[in-house]
Amino acid sequence: MSDQYTVTGMSCAACSARVERAVKKVPGVTSCAVSLLTNSMSVDGTATPDSVIAAVVKAGYGASLKTPEAPAQVSHSQEEDALADRDTPALKRRLIFSLLFLIALMYFSMEHMAGLRLPAFFEDNHVAQGLAQLLLAGIIMVINQKFFVSGFSSLLHAGPNMDTLVAMGSSASFAWSVYVLFMMTKPGHTFAPHDFYFESAGMILTLITVGKMLEAKSKGRTTDALKSLMKLAPKTATILHGGKHHVIPVEQVTRGMVFIVKPGENIPVDGVIIDGMSAVNESALTGESIPADKAPGDSVSAGTVNQSGFLKCEATRVGNDTTLSQIIRMVSDAAATKAPVAKIADKVCGIFVPSVIAIAVLVVTGWLMAGKSFGDALSYGIAVLVISCPCALGLATPVAVMVGNGVGAKNGILFKTAASLEETGKITVAALDKTGTITSGEPKVTDILTAGDYLEEELVKLAYSLEAKSEHPLARAVVDYAKGKGIHPQEVSDFQALPGNGLTASLNDGSILTGGSVKFIGGKYTVSGKFMRESEKFAEAGKTPLMFVKDDELIGIIAVADTIKPDSREAVKELQELGIRVVMLTGDNERTAKAIGHDAGVDEVIAGVLPDGKESVIRELQTKGKTAMVGDGINDAPALTRADIGIAIGAGTDIAIDAADVVLMKSSLRDVASAVRLSRATLRNIRQNLFWAFIYNVIGIPLAAGLWGLKLDPMFGAAAMSLSSFCVVTNALRLNLFKADGGRK
Repeated sequence: MSDQYTVTGMSCAACSARVERAVKKVPGVTSCAVSLLTNSMSVDGTATPDSVIAAVVKAGYGASLKTPEAPAQVSHSQEEDALADRDTPALKRRLIFSLLFLIALMYFSMEHMAGLRLPAFFEDNHVAQGLAQLLLAGIIMVINQKFFVSGFSSLLHAGPNMDTLVAMGSSASFAWSVYVLFMMTKPGHTFAPHDFYFESAGMILTLITVGKMLEAKSKGRTTDALKSLMKLAPKTATILHGGKHHVIPVEQVTRGMVFIVKPGENIPVDGVIIDGMSAVNESALTGESIPADKAPGDSVSAGTVNQSGFLKCEATRVGNDTTLSQIIRMVSDAAATKAPVAKIADKVCGIFVPSVIAIAVLVVTGWLMAGKSFGDALSYGIAVLVISCPCALGLATPVAVMVGNGVGAKNGILFKTAASLEETGKITVAALDKTGTITSGEPKVTDILTAGDYLEEELVKLAYSLEAKSEHPLARAVVDYAKGKGIHPQEVSDFQALPGNGLTASLNDGSILTGGSVKFIGGKYTVSGKFMRESEKFAEAGKTPLMFVKDDELIGIIAVADTIKPDSREAVKELQELGIRVVMLTGDNERTAKAIGHDAGVDEVIAGVLPDGKESVIRELQTKGKTAMVGDGINDAPALTRADIGIAIGAGTDIAIDAADVVLMKSSLRDVASAVRLSRATLRNIRQNLFWAFIYNVIGIPLAAGLWGLKLDPMFGAAAMSLSSFCVVTNALRLNLFKADGGRK
């Protein structure tokens, strides 16, 4: 399991790239992923936390180990606090003060262009004008000192970042202006007020602060889904003890405690209903808007809302074990991982800032050699520094991954890693387990055929009387059907389960009632050709016919089958429309499997697959394309692990869910297509972000360098840089418009 860390001091993608490089060099570290978005780091390997933290500190940043053993609700509040947007308010204050002094600075620097008049003391007093600009620019630099502290500190640690570019650009403008000011005190100088770049020094910092504030505000919105999940965690629980109600902090609830939930209250921990009936809104966990009816024996989950009845429940999973906690951890951990597509951007970010500094030096040198004045040449170099934006590249992937994961969580689709979010959309083959995935996993009565003068209700009543004594799944299907019809059984005696799938019992009137498979009944009694043919038809349709005999007379056939889920046909169709070949795996015989496969509309049926054979089937399917395995049982775990993408139906076993890359909380097969669509939308968004980030820098740096015959004022370069990251984050937020159903009604 990965160790999770909180990293402080990072300001851009170059920072996260430097932290990653530093930690990967620590002996024992096998992999490391740093998220600039959540200021978190995931580290795999045998390295000690102390050695990892020491490497981060040596690189010029801070780190601390997250403590997973803390109670869930405490850790949720800590994580929520860690995700709180503190940057925006601080940046807003900096921006307001910067703007106030910038207005005054622009008044002194641009008055000759705007036709404004300065106070008499400053008229034709260029040194006084310069001193005023120096003081105002200096104040703005002090207000925004964070750029300089971070920028020059990272430079000293040989890991320059975006703040380094801003600090160098602003410092160069300020230093040149101070030089000009001193030269103006010398008689015979040739400098004029327009040679000052004090306004550029102040404007660069202010415009970058605008961009940083917009970026921080937008980045805060990318974690809205995760923060909303954390807010679902109740803070207290009402415990029933000694016949009295006690309200206690939810972290003090332990397994086995009995808690009560009144209408309108959130359920505090996972549990099982002991008494009461209600409709529970589970949309926060599953995305399903229709409340689920709950009765004694049904399970309830923390964070869901009791909408109507009074419930008394026994706690089964508390703290970090609740479903809500697992979802929060899954979404949070996924945000701390890297998608494969991000590797290109990571490599670029690692060398981006040093390359930009080198380019700026070459640009200044080149223009000096071309005959430009030092002031003009310096202006080109400063423009190169401030227009370059490594953050746009670094944010392109993580913001899209965070939003994509949040959208998935809201729709009951959980991606465990950024890689699984990216890879799910690339599958070309989907292998679906039959039982519990395509079908409901619970046999149901599908057909009833009576014989002689018997009515359907009489047949069902007699079958119910016999099957009520059996524990067989097919017997339960008959019993459930009869109960649903409001039919009551007769009393029977001398019940026996006979070899060969048969049952027998005596009725009160002395009649002998017998039931069982076609083979069993056909071997003991005479069955007409008509009923044998009807039984054959049922079997060909994937159903199991059960024959019932009273004394020596056939009274009818009840066909039972594991029926396909209502949405399975539509789910298979949606996958096929996405260009995915759908294969059904089952241990059933070929005749039954083909009947169900035909009903579901799959492209291929592979029958007679033993539990330990599913993994080898997946291996074979992988030769035909990237393969996803969708299952819900313990026997699906090896296949889920072997597949390129393992997708677990949420109502399945914990083992299957642990082995999967994607978990579908609603247990709906249609969500497989939704997961593929969301993955493709996220990957498309990442590619758009990377494209625009690369294009921005490819066009912006040569433009600022003056290669196209244009002279870009450093202030415009700063404005462009401040907007680039904001645009990338805003584009990622468009993923919130994603429709899980593909836009269908």
